[in-house]
Order: sequence, then C-alpha cells, then structure tokens
Amino acid sequence: MKQFRILLSLLLLLAIPVMAQFPGQTDADAKYATDLLKKGAVAPDFKLKTPDGNMFKLSKLKGKYIVIDFWASWCPDCRKDAPNIVRMYNEFHSRGVEFVGVSFDTDVTAWTKGIAKYGIPYTQVSELKKFHDTDISKTYGVKWIPSMYLIDKQGKVVLGTVLSDKLEKTLTELTAKKAPIAGNKENITLQGSKGKLAAIIQKPEIKDGARCPMAILLHGFGGTKEGQLFDLICDSLQANGIASIRFDFNGHGASEGEFQDMTVPNEVEDAKKVYEYVSALPYVSSVMLAGHSQGGVVASMTAGELGSKISRVVLLAPAAVLRDDAIRGNTMGAMYDPLDPPEYVPLFGNHKLGRNYIKTAFSLPIYETAAKYQGAACVIHGTGDRVVPYTYGERYHDIWPGCELFILDGFDHGFSQNVYRAADLASKFLEVK
Repeated sequence: MKQFRILLSLLLLLAIPVMAQFPGQTDADAKYATDLLKKGAVAPDFKLKTPDGNMFKLSKLKGKYIVIDFWASWCPDCRKDAPNIVRMYNEFHSRGVEFVGVSFDTDVTAWTKGIAKYGIPYTQVSELKKFHDTDISKTYGVKWIPSMYLIDKQGKVVLGTVLSDKLEKTLTELTAKKAPIAGNKENITLQGSKGKLAAIIQKPEIKDGARCPMAILLHGFGGTKEGQLFDLICDSLQANGIASIRFDFNGHGASEGEFQDMTVPNEVEDAKKVYEYVSALPYVSSVMLAGHSQGGVVASMTAGELGSKISRVVLLAPAAVLRDDAIRGNTMGAMYDPLDPPEYVPLFGNHKLGRNYIKTAFSLPIYETAAKYQGAACVIHGTGDRVVPYTYGERYHDIWPGCELFILDGFDHGFSQNVYRAADLASKFLEVK
C-alpha cells in the first residue's frame, strides 16, 4: 500500500486540473477578428448587388442598428452558424435592428440555393468574386468567415466579431427594455441541513386563492444565490406567472454552517428542506428544480429522490465530474490523496474543502440516483466548458428518456459568451404550462 501511495502521489503531481476554469481564457476573436474594424470606427458605406441584380446601398439604413453578416454558402462554419443568425433576425428585427448579409460566393446559383436552404429572410448582397479578391473584405478587414459587425444608428461600429453568440449578447443588452414585473420579492430564512438558509422568493402577481408553479434554483460549488444567470431566470419566470426561490447552501453566502462541513449529500438535504417549505405554501401548485454546476448535480439527485413530486428539471453545466475529480484527488486544482484525505484541503478564497466532501464524493451515486427521476428534463451545456466537459451533461440526456439537450458551441462553464441565451433556454423550458 505504501508503494501504491507513493506512485499515486507522483501521478497527482502530473495530473491536469479538470475543474480549473483558468482566468483570461481567450475566445476565437483573439485569433480571427484582429483585423476587423474597431469599436467607434465609422462603418464604410458600400454599394453591392442583390441576387436579382438590384443595387443595395448600406447608407440607406443609416439611423438604425445594422448587423452585417459576412458569409458564403461554401463555408462550413457559416452553414453551421446560419440558423443562429436567422433566429437572431427573427428576435431582433422586430426591435428595429436591420440585417444585411454579404456573401463571398462566386456563383449566383449556389448563393441563392444557400439563401433558400437556410431560410434567410434579410437583404443579401455580393461582389460574386473570390473571398480575398473582393473590395468589401479589404474595406472591412474580413479575413475569416463568418464575421459579423453591429453598426449603431450613427453609422459607427459597436462590435466586430466572428462569434454570433457575442453579437447576440450585445444586441440583447442594446435593445432590452427593463419593465417593472408584477409581483414581489422577499428575503426569508428557513431551516436547512446545517442551520438556517438565506433565501429569496420572487412571486408573480396572482389572484387571491390562485396558485402557480414554483422553481427552486440551486447554485454551484463556492457560489451564492446572487448573480446574473439566476437574476435573468427568476425575472423571466416572475414575468410569466411562475414563482421562484433561490438560496445559499449551507456554508455559502449568507446561510449558516461552515464551508468545510459542506458535502453534496447535505446539499441534497438542503434542497429537500427547501422543497418541503415551498410545497406547503398555499399558492404553490407544483415544484420544479434548476441547478447550475454542482447545483445541477444536487438538482438531479434531489429529483431522483423526490420523483414525481418534481414536475420539471433544468441542469445548467451539471458538474457530475466532481466524483471523478475526487477519485483523481484533484478538486478545483487542489490535489490530495483520495484514499487518505486530510482534514481539509485549502481552496480559493480561503475556502477549506472538508474530508467528508471528498469521502462522500468518491463514491457518490450521481447518475444512479438521478435515473430514478422520469419527468420532464432539460440539460444545457457548453462545448467550451473547461470545468466540466459537456459529455457529463450528455450522459444525463442518456439516462433521462425524452430529456431536451442544448449543447452550446464554445460556451464556458458560466455561459459568459452569452448568459442571456442560457437563461432564456432554461426559462422557456420551465415556463411550459
């Protein structure tokens, strides 16, 4: 055993931190958008022909927000991105945003077939020349497609990017109209597994005696109930007649308990305590669960234990990797001997990971427990997640028949590329009547 321990220690020194989301991670713009016009630059006017031979001039749209989408029907990445751009057009054109597609096709037949295939409804223009021979590619610094620009009402560049999700995030922030939401928001405390839990309830405006669904939101390892992702989901639910409660797990945020005493099983107990509380409220008709990261694991296991008492479940980047991390002896980049863990392992932010967390995570029946749930479910995960590989989210899709799965290309663990997209997918699933 001693020799095995020595070998294990050497292996741990060489281990790659699976759960570490390194700061400063760059995206594709750092490589492919370097020559695009910078923010504040005047967008050059251009005059190009549409597929039917008519002339279109960009300046005719001055006074409106304009998206310029550089693409080609022969471009694999453009074909992959086309449905996303069309979806954005359908969302933002009604908010006054104009879209123009600039194609680098050389054959008008192939170009028009591509337009028809993807159902592109907005204006299309082209020089019908090879990509790097076009004047427009030089004028706009386009060396990679797809590339996109957002132009403001004064004709200046707001954003140049090769990432449609970054474009959508910017459009959402520019066109959002913050309206008061009917209902109320209340801070409460309730009993958890390790003391009192601090929680926020958002309740829509409902008639006396009426009832509505309630969603319980569960945050991740080292997180809190606060944050943009949960804010967006809870506000959307409230605006659509659904209540929500989010709380700090034991040892987190404003709740009682020590972080060192936190384990996934006692977070499941916290979630069940919250379920007991909200299910007894006179205005609650049904209860749903939504969890991010470790909160996604807790949501899945809680759903497995409560079964049909839970009507719907959403998992956002569920961190089922935590069991494998414990077996490897590497949690959030902190390494230890998993067969003989210390009393605690120092982590970021002066947190201490307790021995019981490691010991329980080592043999945690995550998927086995979650599989007992057979209700409506949705999993949202990004391919750019370096904390939890998206394959862990895919496995939930395998064990839950009929589970909806959204794999977001390039999105990281916190969905920072476009948090609005992740929140919208989660909210719409929970809002299904």
